[in-house]
Amino acid sequence: MKAVAVFPKGREVKVIDVPEPRLRSPTQVRVRTLEVGVCGTDKEVVEQKHGKPPEGEDHLIVGHECLGEVVEVGEQVKNLAPGDLVVPRVRRPCPRAECTPCRAGYSDFCVTGEYTERGIQAAHGFCAELFVEEALYLHKVPRELRGVAVLTEPLTIAEKALREVAHVQTRMPWEKKEGGRAVVLGAGPVGLLGAMALMRAGFQTTMYSRAPKPNPKAEMSESLGLPYVSSKQHRVEELVKQRGRADVVYEAAGVASVGFELMKALAPNGVYVFTGVPGSEEGELDEGELMKQWVMNNQVVLGTVNAAPEDFEAAVADLGRFRAKWPGGLERLITARHPPEDYAEVVTGRKGSHIKDIIVFSRG
Repeated sequence: MKAVAVFPKGREVKVIDVPEPRLRSPTQVRVRTLEVGVCGTDKEVVEQKHGKPPEGEDHLIVGHECLGEVVEVGEQVKNLAPGDLVVPRVRRPCPRAECTPCRAGYSDFCVTGEYTERGIQAAHGFCAELFVEEALYLHKVPRELRGVAVLTEPLTIAEKALREVAHVQTRMPWEKKEGGRAVVLGAGPVGLLGAMALMRAGFQTTMYSRAPKPNPKAEMSESLGLPYVSSKQHRVEELVKQRGRADVVYEAAGVASVGFELMKALAPNGVYVFTGVPGSEEGELDEGELMKQWVMNNQVVLGTVNAAPEDFEAAVADLGRFRAKWPGGLERLITARHPPEDYAEVVTGRKGSHIKDIIVFSRG
């Protein structure tokens, strides 16, 4: 079958032919890949900044944002059947008995770092015509979400973040009013989906992104009723003056200098969520002023990565709500679909679109 793989030694990305996977246990499911999303993590894997092939292999089949259709189930699988649409989770638990999160089913909080991640860390991904997975790691998707369900995994980032924010804010010894103000940093797919989740949760949300208007991301933001402010044209102080201080800041840009500058926009008792993983940056940081701000304002700075099973279920449910609230909005977020042969050009940006690029394996 056809698969897209990265070969770290030769720094190559190419379409290869590999054997079709078969069920090896009664709890497994064979899935036909429909679509695979391309994101910044994939670019880091290709550039060898992150991830590695499975032990003993010279290549890694890429792809971790996936939508597929079940073609075969093991005899002990009761909750899935051929024809069902499914989205797989990415991370698999580490083997250490002492890792309480992994043993409890929350590998997103793994403390050993010995987990595997499909398409990223020591496990082949989903950018192939077929894959086999344990039923435990597959989430069923309603057929009516066929056109947008590939967005499930990037939406889980926001679902986990919002779940953690809600838990953190139970520290307040008084009844909290619904919602509040939020700022999202970065108008890429993770930022836009995060903004939609925040708006659904009742937050008055503002998008803060680099490019001045007009641009496709600003147009997408404003089509959702989401005010867009350019960080290139408006300093953080101006953003605060226009929109007020934010109870939640959701960082989705992966740029440390801008991320820390936006700390100035966080309201007292607020929560700042980092989701991006930046490269090396040089810049000036006033650590004393930041420490003083956090202490004097009872603020929380939260880093979050990966997602739990309930976040995938919440994301599937929210995709349905988003389609009802913003008809056509999710469809517009997917700005280009490509054949597998274009993967290398898409992931490096030579053939990428404005917002979200998808690799298509089957039109089924």
